[in-house]
Amino acid sequence: MLDYEESREVGELRLQLRNLVRGHFPASFLGAFTSDPADLELTESFCRTLGEQRLLTLAWPPEFGGAGATVWQQTALREEMWAAHEPRGAQYMGLNWVGPVLMRHGTPDQKRRHLPPIAEGNVIWCQGFSEPDAGSDLPALATRAVRDGAGWRVHGQKIWTSYAQMAQWCFLLARTGPVKDRQSAITVFLLRMDQPEITVRPIESMLGRHHLNEVFLDNAWVPDDDVLGEVDRGWVIVQDVLLHERIGIARYARCDRLLSLAPAMLGPAWEELPAALRQRWAAALVHTRQVRMLAYHVVDSQERNELSGVDAAAYRIAVTHLDQEVAEVLADIVDGWSIGTSDLSRVFERAVEDHWRYAQASTVASGTTEMQRRAVWKGLDTE
Repeated sequence: MLDYEESREVGELRLQLRNLVRGHFPASFLGAFTSDPADLELTESFCRTLGEQRLLTLAWPPEFGGAGATVWQQTALREEMWAAHEPRGAQYMGLNWVGPVLMRHGTPDQKRRHLPPIAEGNVIWCQGFSEPDAGSDLPALATRAVRDGAGWRVHGQKIWTSYAQMAQWCFLLARTGPVKDRQSAITVFLLRMDQPEITVRPIESMLGRHHLNEVFLDNAWVPDDDVLGEVDRGWVIVQDVLLHERIGIARYARCDRLLSLAPAMLGPAWEELPAALRQRWAAALVHTRQVRMLAYHVVDSQERNELSGVDAAAYRIAVTHLDQEVAEVLADIVDGWSIGTSDLSRVFERAVEDHWRYAQASTVASGTTEMQRRAVWKGLDTE
């Protein structure tokens, strides 16, 4: 039976992480991808500090640059980072799923070359999955890789590619043979981004800089040494990626933090809120704690190597809809009600706006809610 009581080690880790964040970031920090380049620079410096203390890849095995910590310590790390507006910036992709997938499917040489830079906070990865005609319907991808001597030439287009402007490497999917079925002839490539054959164009959005990009591949080169797994059998690896990706962000932690701050930020004005709005706030807080328990169930299943696609997709549906519920409640609380004029009140107001903007995209990123539901029903039909 899963024990929800937090251990002393996890509690001490939370305190250590909070002190580190307070020591590196101002109270006004709301993420790396603002209009101020200093915010991104702060996160890059912070990641190197975490790397030096083996906190960046906390639960990785020591031989790969980690600290061999428990999944519960890793979960606490995710919660503390997301609640603090993700001070690791763009690094979470390499930490949450690129590294673990490389450990499982990579060659010894690939592990040697790629895992240490991730653990040290010295490399950024992007994900070359979605395309203009293959977003959530990933098997419809059309980017192709053609054999050329001791490597491959890649032609095609990717879209929505977060961090592509700053990434050194891309975890890329491409077709490498005739299509026998929708999931056949797909290969995973570890693609260097510093090639003249790769063009990155930013897409402006309300999410801020670096989140959305187009990537055009015109004869880009990938040597055989940078093929991950077997040629034409990349879909097996994709399933691994999606399991890690769907549970890798503790969205409920920021929801909990902002909801819990609201009464103090409003002060006496809290009692002036309509009763119906305060009831919505209470319901959202209850839902946040419920999603946290669901997350812990999923983490427990992962620790026992029993995590299923159904569990991961169900959790993703719950946590992204929670994101949007909390965003709407908080927006209604700060809209038209006095939250004071202190610096902390202004930061809270900006944090609510930031959360609302991100929440609008949460049910689309990493697969739409409709695709997650399809994964749940498909999984249930096969049990």
